[in-house]
Amino acid sequence: MFIKMAMVISTRDLSGLGDVRVLRRLMQSLAMLDAILSPLWEYRYFSFNSRWAPHKQMGSMRNGQGDHYFALFKDAGCWLKGFDHEAPLSPFTSVPPRIAPGMFEGMPAEFSDCLEEPAFVIEETTFCIWRGMDDIAWRRGPVALPGVEDLDGSAGLLRCLDGDAKTYRQWAEEYYEREVPLPAVESIYAQEPLTRMVVAALNDEVDLLLLEGDIGEIGFPRRS
Repeated sequence: MFIKMAMVISTRDLSGLGDVRVLRRLMQSLAMLDAILSPLWEYRYFSFNSRWAPHKQMGSMRNGQGDHYFALFKDAGCWLKGFDHEAPLSPFTSVPPRIAPGMFEGMPAEFSDCLEEPAFVIEETTFCIWRGMDDIAWRRGPVALPGVEDLDGSAGLLRCLDGDAKTYRQWAEEYYEREVPLPAVESIYAQEPLTRMVVAALNDEVDLLLLEGDIGEIGFPRRS
């Protein structure tokens, strides 16, 4: 029997990553799911701030072990950088620390301000990608990635960005050590306005009214 394998997203192959609008929507959904499953912000993996700065939104992932990625969404498109502290391409494998050559080469001028933003911790970078609103593909600098190993950690860190609700469900059940109903995840992936039923299915200890602040920050659709 033929079994379709899930697309693995990494800097070697970014074809499975949606365009800027698709990624922004997905990162909002991931943040909303984590807000429900983890009421305490400091224990969440995914977050999204739709009001990060004028005409800018920011999605992020932090795993609590020092690994992260930040995705800045602006009118020009999206810029995303990540850091895996155990990756062979970690700047800290060198003395003094050094980001891999070519990491930001070819990056459009529209994203140059990202390199000066303290929140993005540029000195901690193992991969970086970008895409303009009208581009047909994601791009990265000419960083050498010999062999088949996940040298920059992108395959591991970008795991949940494949757009498949089953991928998040599997990850969440492992991390939160609880059953996560797929229909509820699919509802939030579809960005259907939250209902008490969907919230309770994911976490019966969270009340919909208590999520109003998170809904506003994330920019998730509200109930009509």
